Amino acid sequence: MHEPYLTAPPDDAVWIERSWDEPECFGAVFDVHYAEIHRYVSRRLGPQAADDVSAETFALAFRRRRRFDLSHRSARPWLYGIATNLISRHRRDEVRLLRAVDRLHALAEPARGHEDEVTAKVSAQNVKGPLAGAIAALPAAQRDVLLLVALAGLSYDEVAQALDVPFGTVSSRLNRARRKLRKALGETNPLLDEEEA
Repeated sequence: MHEPYLTAPPDDAVWIERSWDEPECFGAVFDVHYAEIHRYVSRRLGPQAADDVSAETFALAFRRRRRFDLSHRSARPWLYGIATNLISRHRRDEVRLLRAVDRLHALAEPARGHEDEVTAKVSAQNVKGPLAGAIAALPAAQRDVLLLVALAGLSYDEVAQALDVPFGTVSSRLNRARRKLRKALGETNPLLDEEEA
C-alpha cells in the first residue's frame, strides 16, 4: 500500500489542508514533528508523562486541524503551543521535577577547596541544580516563554504564534525571566541576550 505522504509536499500547511479530506495525510505532520515535541515535553515533565502528553498533543492537533491557519507554512509553533497548554495541566509536576533537580544537586555537592569553588562558579554543569530551582520559581507564563526559546529553540515570532500572544509580550516575558534567573544565580547569565550572543 502506498502511503500518500511519502512524497512530501513543501510544507505542513499542505498536509494539514489535504488531511481535511484524507485524514491519513496528517501522518506526515506527525512523522516530521513528533520526536521533537516528545523531547520537549520529556525535558519539561520527565519521560513518564512525555508519551501521554505528546500523543495527546497530536490527537488534539488532528481534531483541530481545520482551525490551523494555513498561512503559516510550518505546524511546529502550533504544535508547541498545544503541547505547552497541555503541559500547563501538569504545572505542579513540572515545578516538583525542577525543585527535585535543584535538591539533588545540593545533596550531591561534595566539600571543596577554594580552587574547586572558583572552577565551580564558571562551570555550566554546576548551574543546572540552581538553574532548575530558579526556573521553578518563575511565573508559569515566563517559564513557558523561556523554555520554548531555550529548550525548543523557537524564535520570538514562533513563540508568539505558539502562545497566541503579541511579539512584545514574548520579549518582555523573556527579559523578566532572564533578570530573575540572573538574580537567583548570583548574576550568572545562563541565557545570553541577543546582543551578548
